Amino acid sequence: MLTVVLRLAAAVTVWLAAAAAAWADATPGVRIWLPEAITTTAPEIDRLFYCVLVITGIAFVLVEATLLVFLIRYRARPGRSATYTHGNSLVEIIWTVLPACLLLVLALRSQRVWARVRGTPPTPQLEVEITAEQFAWNIRYAGADGTFNTADDITTVNQLHLPVQKTVLIRLKSKDVIHSFFVPQFRMKQDAVPGLTTHVWISATKTGHYEIACAELCGLGHYRMRGYLTIETSEAFQAWLAQTLAEQQT
Repeated sequence: MLTVVLRLAAAVTVWLAAAAAAWADATPGVRIWLPEAITTTAPEIDRLFYCVLVITGIAFVLVEATLLVFLIRYRARPGRSATYTHGNSLVEIIWTVLPACLLLVLALRSQRVWARVRGTPPTPQLEVEITAEQFAWNIRYAGADGTFNTADDITTVNQLHLPVQKTVLIRLKSKDVIHSFFVPQFRMKQDAVPGLTTHVWISATKTGHYEIACAELCGLGHYRMRGYLTIETSEAFQAWLAQTLAEQQT
């Protein structure tokens, strides 16, 4: 029984370690349960996520295997009495220092990813203003003058178009209550808070159609607060802007 448990623990540990290479490197086409990553920063977040998953998975297997071994080896048996042991200082130092070092490495790596994703954004090639309200996303693009809230602004409701391979700065606001702008493929969920303008940036790497969800319970109509995101080529994006502006002016 003890041999079976040890072999099972070793097999699971080897499997996790082997899977770590593909998961942590975010190999194209390899996806476990996260949706497709379509921004320049999303793979970094995925690598950190899978790194933590593998480390905690291996620790879980080893701890549970050790527990089973002790339950079997030191079970109550006739003719054997319990004995007191002080423990092993070296083992206690190892299992204290090793997790501390792992946590330090993860903290430093997390800080680097956080600084990249939420630090000072690169110079944007496009700015978009999104104002959340119960229960819609109001989206505004600056017109030819490059200034928001002027006569040539282009506005839509629940329809966000972005060009691929361009750095986009999103100004996120709320009219009424706290909402949360969430696009799973961006690996980004940002609250929209009344009275506060929050800046987030993305650079999409793939064209396609995606859903914008409100990830904050914002009222009775929360379930229908859905937006639609289209990532398209720069040419298609400019054509859409021109068409939308023409429709607004008619």
